[in-house]
Amino acid sequence: MKAVWNGKVIAESDDTIIIENNHYFPPNSIVDEFFSKTDTHTVCPWKGTASYYTIEVDGEQNVDAAWYYPTPKDAASQIKDYVAFWKGVKVE
Repeated sequence: MKAVWNGKVIAESDDTIIIENNHYFPPNSIVDEFFSKTDTHTVCPWKGTASYYTIEVDGEQNVDAAWYYPTPKDAASQIKDYVAFWKGVKVE
């Protein structure tokens, strides 16, 4: 699987985990230079508190376009630090 935004592959892996129709990419599969942590957090009742990344490619930013669970609840422990995408990031 590949995650693509603004014409660049920002993550690629043969080992994603699918939860609720989202592909979660292993943390070592993202291209670090495109990601910066934000202060945004949301809470999922069964996965826990999500943290977010802003993606920047060629000077364009996609704010909070990726999320991950640094300390997921036990039910979602398999996606600890795995990264999922939205806001126009194509996963193919």
